[in-house]
Amino acid sequence: MRRLVPIALAATLLAGCAAVTGDDADTAEAGSGSGGTGPITLVIGRDTTAYLQPLLDRWNRDHPAEPVTLLELPEAADEQRAQMVANLQAKSDRYDVLGLDVVWTAEFADAGWIVPLERGMFPLDRFLSPVVDTAVYQGKLWAVPYSSNAGLLYYRKDILDKEGLKPPKTWAELREQAMTLSAKYDIGGYAGQFLAYEGLTVNFAEAYQSAGGEEIIRSDGAEVTLDTGKAEAGLDFLVRGFREGWIPREALGFKEEESRLAFQEGRLLFARNWPHAYGPATHSSVKGKFAVTRLPGRDGPGSSSLGGYNLAISAYSKRQKSALAFIRYFTGLENQRLVLTEGSFPPVWAELYDDPALIKRFPYLPVLKESILTARLRPVNANYNQLSLAIASSVSRALSPPFQESSGDIAASMRTELNEIVRAR
Repeated sequence: MRRLVPIALAATLLAGCAAVTGDDADTAEAGSGSGGTGPITLVIGRDTTAYLQPLLDRWNRDHPAEPVTLLELPEAADEQRAQMVANLQAKSDRYDVLGLDVVWTAEFADAGWIVPLERGMFPLDRFLSPVVDTAVYQGKLWAVPYSSNAGLLYYRKDILDKEGLKPPKTWAELREQAMTLSAKYDIGGYAGQFLAYEGLTVNFAEAYQSAGGEEIIRSDGAEVTLDTGKAEAGLDFLVRGFREGWIPREALGFKEEESRLAFQEGRLLFARNWPHAYGPATHSSVKGKFAVTRLPGRDGPGSSSLGGYNLAISAYSKRQKSALAFIRYFTGLENQRLVLTEGSFPPVWAELYDDPALIKRFPYLPVLKESILTARLRPVNANYNQLSLAIASSVSRALSPPFQESSGDIAASMRTELNEIVRAR
């Protein structure tokens, strides 16, 4: 395990940059604990694979005066955010290191809830470049990438091989295979995450991008750039699946876990999910029968939404020096290898995706690397949560029977609502 940089260097960093941005009275208060050391708390979404505590135990053995305690939040990102925001709005010092969904960087930085970090303290040039962008807001680094994510298309390789078919690269191919083979093999065609929550925003963003859409919100967060024509095309792809039945109606209630279980129990031919679903599937009824590929698009391979977690330091932590040292350790190369091998989560170090031994164990790594490098950020805006709720609500209307509203009308109303949110700032 690599040794950490001297604590004195960490102290120098935090003495110079721990105060949050902004001119209000909270700034001085938030930065007041920057030099502290001692026990710290890592707050992050629920560890569904039980890999995290052993990694923390390694730190605790080497740092008995700075032990880290794991505080797990609910699995759903929306609920994680709600609990974190409640704590930070109360200016509580209970949380030290925050495991942030990549889409929260702008909001937490803008609110003064996390502290800026010095880029030179971290080997960012060895990380996958799109992943680093998720931790930057208004030119400053506010967190350190810990795990990445990109959506993949899981498919029943045994069935496609039997039919002499290659995995679909376009929506038309996906539709044709899902419709034909689901009837022949008495299996559901395709599913993603279609419950009205953050997962639906992700699935829509991927459909929009895969239809040729660019940014939904301009990169500086100041203007809505949603192309309603591309949005209509993305919605039509999903609506058509529900209308024609190759997306099962039950998928309207699917989050990540429901879609994962449906696929690994052999109830789906195709499923959109994150890489973490790969490991459990290898110990299920579809073991040896499935593979993954990039998401399909309108005219060729599609584009995923970029996911993952970043680690940030709470502006109200009284032990920010220990928190910084822990983040440096936890995002280091050797620990990142364990994030993959023990937790099956995508690491952020680029070189791990090219390691022959890891590729042999995790055959999806080359596809995943390509998916991450071609993925796109969701809207960067301090009001991201409101934007996401508006998108998910609009898409849910489009997908709900009896499909009375046209995709074009819903895309237009979505753009109007997003404009209202952006202009309200």
